[in-house]
Amino acid sequence: MIPIKSAREIEKMRIACRTASDVLERVSDMIRPGVTTKEIDQAAADLMAEAGVRSAFLGYRLGHRVFPGNICISINDEIVHGIGSQRRIQYGDIVKLDIGVVQDGWVGDTAATVPVGMVDERVERLLTVTQSALQLAIEQANPGRRLGDICSTIEAEALRNRFTVVREFVGHGVGRKLHEEPQVPNYGKRGSGPRLKPGMTLAIEPMINLGGAGVRLLDDGWTVCTADGLPSAHFEHTVLITKEEPEILTWRAKTQLR
Repeated sequence: MIPIKSAREIEKMRIACRTASDVLERVSDMIRPGVTTKEIDQAAADLMAEAGVRSAFLGYRLGHRVFPGNICISINDEIVHGIGSQRRIQYGDIVKLDIGVVQDGWVGDTAATVPVGMVDERVERLLTVTQSALQLAIEQANPGRRLGDICSTIEAEALRNRFTVVREFVGHGVGRKLHEEPQVPNYGKRGSGPRLKPGMTLAIEPMINLGGAGVRLLDDGWTVCTADGLPSAHFEHTVLITKEEPEILTWRAKTQLR
């Protein structure tokens, strides 16, 4: 069953999502050469504490594995679920920041890819296309449409630009839990899947690779990288299905879709 949120619950989600977006904006401003990913993770933890919220990721369990970071921070060929460490950010990197917070029992979930200075032209194009895929997918998030309309739109935009989508990791419903029904893959068939209804809240998150679609898992048990070592981009918004146009609950001023 896909949860349908009440008006009161939606307002709580708006608040949690605004907090997640604020943390993402402020952490994005700290991304510069020489800073370690651990310092970025700690800064995010401090901002969450300041806001009176907790990380939705810290302590997240997957079988016997427990996620040790406050946020996911992934660089270049790392797609998602990277862990803060003593690795220093370099000029020309692309840094993926995935922020999840729990506020008053509700989750806000959002992500962006931040370029560090000038990046390769092809990589810059990857970031633009991934943002475009998210925008186009959100435009499909109208009542009466099918989930497959969102998913197929992401894949079509990636393939049109000769990129590939990650298939092993997907977007998801979000609300009281970080991961709710339904799964929201970055591929699919238009006209398929459950019908979208007002009150659904979806974390739509294109993960698009410069090269092939293959992935590999690092020995830390969490960090997912491209199999060919080429860069990957990731953007995410929590989106509310309304009776009219979709509402981006994690909209942000600086890192909004261009």
